[in-house]
Amino acid sequence: MTPKILIVEDSPSMRNLVREALDPDGYQVTESRNGREALDVLDRVAPDLVITDVNMPELDGLALLRRIRSLPSFRFTPVLILTSESAADMKENGRAAGATGWLVKPFDPDQLRLVVAQVLGTRARA
Repeated sequence: MTPKILIVEDSPSMRNLVREALDPDGYQVTESRNGREALDVLDRVAPDLVITDVNMPELDGLALLRRIRSLPSFRFTPVLILTSESAADMKENGRAAGATGWLVKPFDPDQLRLVVAQVLGTRARA
């Protein structure tokens, strides 16, 4: 079964970069423009992994993460934070909210693929 990934990012160009990085590994990718939209599609998509930015309108990534962790069906769904935020206190806030990992933009597509494969227990294709 193909793993499903939900990308939550307000920048269309960044969503596209993440999608392009993951395409070689054949994941089923769904995109959302903000945290509120992501919550609306969560049950329909039932992702195996969520990759979210922090700074977004309507519902930011950390608030989204807290909401995901409060939902019994998604309490243990891995959530990677992919953001330009690199301050130690922000990372700590992410850990406290239940983030699985924290990657800083600009990101290396190969590193993203390896982290995703590790989190999902799959293999990045060569």
